[in-house]
Amino acid sequence: MELAIKIIQFFLCFTILVGIHELGHFFMARAFRIRVDKFYIFFDPWFSLFKFRRGHTEYGLGWLPLGGYVKIAGMIDESMDKEQLRQPVQPWEFRAKPAWQRFLVMIAGVVMNVVLAIAVYCGICYAWGDTYFSNDDARWGYSFNQAGHRLGFEDGDRFLTVDGRPVDDPLEVLNALLITEGDRTVAVERRGQEKALVLPLEELIAMRQDKGYENLFRLREPFLIDSVVTAAGLQKGDEIIAVDDRQGLEFFDYRAYLKLHAGQEVRIAALRGADTVELTLPVDSEGRLGVIAAAPYTPRTRHYTFWQSVPAGFRKAGRTIASYWQQLKLIAQPKTELYKEVGGFLSIGSIFPGSWNWQDFWAKTAFLSIILAVMNILPIPGLDGGHAIFTFWEMITGRKVGDKVLEAAQYVGLILILALLLYANGNDIYRFFIK
Repeated sequence: MELAIKIIQFFLCFTILVGIHELGHFFMARAFRIRVDKFYIFFDPWFSLFKFRRGHTEYGLGWLPLGGYVKIAGMIDESMDKEQLRQPVQPWEFRAKPAWQRFLVMIAGVVMNVVLAIAVYCGICYAWGDTYFSNDDARWGYSFNQAGHRLGFEDGDRFLTVDGRPVDDPLEVLNALLITEGDRTVAVERRGQEKALVLPLEELIAMRQDKGYENLFRLREPFLIDSVVTAAGLQKGDEIIAVDDRQGLEFFDYRAYLKLHAGQEVRIAALRGADTVELTLPVDSEGRLGVIAAAPYTPRTRHYTFWQSVPAGFRKAGRTIASYWQQLKLIAQPKTELYKEVGGFLSIGSIFPGSWNWQDFWAKTAFLSIILAVMNILPIPGLDGGHAIFTFWEMITGRKVGDKVLEAAQYVGLILILALLLYANGNDIYRFFIK
């Protein structure tokens, strides 16, 4: 059932993204009175699942879920329909329009994906707010995995600044360590003192290559008492800081120690305000003290009015675009070997949860819409950015690029895109089924 929900979310999201993207091209073309021959969600080699014609346009749903397309009359695109281009130029064709109109038609899909992401982020802020954990609430600091310890962090450290910028949301720290082209300086509070850690780029790259960023840090779990059942002498709000000679442990470590001493007595040290209370208490046969532990942390939520959600949505989209662009730049650097992280449809599908959550679904839809926009604006022949760059050149120089050059560029672009698809999905197959 979980797999089915993941698949449904993936296809629903992909259909929305492709549909919105192609609608951008469609509406802009029609705004300039350019004829659109086909509008398809997914590709339709040899046959389509269904289709119908309205006016000059054939609308359909293809069977190959690798994208979608609009076939604009008089434009060299992935259909490679050269027969139409041999005919005399008609006033309703793409090639008959001025360069600025053709440029707008080409980038309209990317613009629509960005607009969709902004609209979704605005809706999320208005409907659910912005839930996050504040670094200010991390009173007990964080625990780090082995990769974190190699970088110089110690359990109990609490973040203060990254490159001089105060930390509010701890996820900012993770993003800064993953997306960087140079060393990072992280200031932490360690046993009441501020300490600056300089993290070299080489170590950050190694951490990412080894996937050390997974569970790099987590909130420390203190043994806080919510209520007392049988443990005489303890009170609500007490924090157990030692059991026998075990000190500075987390809740689950203390619980494991108590289970090893079931049916015995242990010495307890509990922090009560500024005082320390010491007690000797029995441990029952199940390894319990007779208290109920309290949840130490509560996430914060920023709530927005309708008008406040609009700039908040723009900010979220802007940060996402900047972050993804930085990641692309890092992937393009061979020394980082981050190209090995590139994934295809299995990787995309795996980001969806196994249970339905509308907030999560829309957040991932907005994120993938940004990815689609950024990828499509790259100046690669066959993508929107590739088409646009030739037209932009024409707008600057006044000289139109010849059809033969455009045809050759389209073939090169299709080969590059196909190679990227094969590589990305090959990575998925290797990681999921072989590695």
